[in-house]
Amino acid sequence: MAEPKSRNPIQVIERMTRILDALAAAPGPAPLKHLAQSAALHPSTAHRILAAMVNERMVERTEQGGYRLGMRLIELGNLAKSRVSVREHALPLMRELHAAIGEAVNLSVRREDEIVYIERSSSGRAMMRVVNVIGGRAPLHITAVGKLFLLEGGDQGLRDYAKRTRLAASTRNSLTSVGALEKELGKVRRLGYAVDHEEAELGVRCIGAGIRDDDGTLVAGLSVSAPAERMKTSWSRLVKATADKISRSIGWSA
Repeated sequence: MAEPKSRNPIQVIERMTRILDALAAAPGPAPLKHLAQSAALHPSTAHRILAAMVNERMVERTEQGGYRLGMRLIELGNLAKSRVSVREHALPLMRELHAAIGEAVNLSVRREDEIVYIERSSSGRAMMRVVNVIGGRAPLHITAVGKLFLLEGGDQGLRDYAKRTRLAASTRNSLTSVGALEKELGKVRRLGYAVDHEEAELGVRCIGAGIRDDDGTLVAGLSVSAPAERMKTSWSRLVKATADKISRSIGWSA
């Protein structure tokens, strides 16, 4: 007798979780029959849930008809790792840096073609629109930390990004051509840090340095933002040193 369709969203989530657990336990791509049995589900129910998960890239279907965990889970896992563990290690050092320079210190991660700000240490004396709210977003090419992620993606990654976003300008200083960005990223590579020259918001400059995990992967960026007239180039050394400390605290070794 066929199992009736569930109308309870909580039950659907529980069944999806059982399927994910079964996929995680399988040594390789698993057939539908095995997953349904392991998750204690009727095959038709398992198939329906798997189809939805494939559409959301949480599960991949192989050419042989089996199923395995999808890339979206890796993306979400990496994002969760950067938001939680990096934030916990970064916050005390961010406060130290803020105390030393008296300007806003930001922690951000990449989410697709944008930077997402996940933490900030600030006295609140600077009224800056772009980075003054945790959870705020900005395109990669107009932010200091975003440029670090563009550099990490290589030449092809930059061209693909430019094609997707068309390098829209936010201010008259925004870099809106691949050639200009390539030249800028060359400076970032040489210096070891990136600068936003009022490209996201007129009157606001930013210095950013990368944070790497135990695999050497760029997982986040630390930045100082300040009104242009108060920004000091010498702060780049402090920003980079603090970013390196955070990297070492989460397992990075130069």
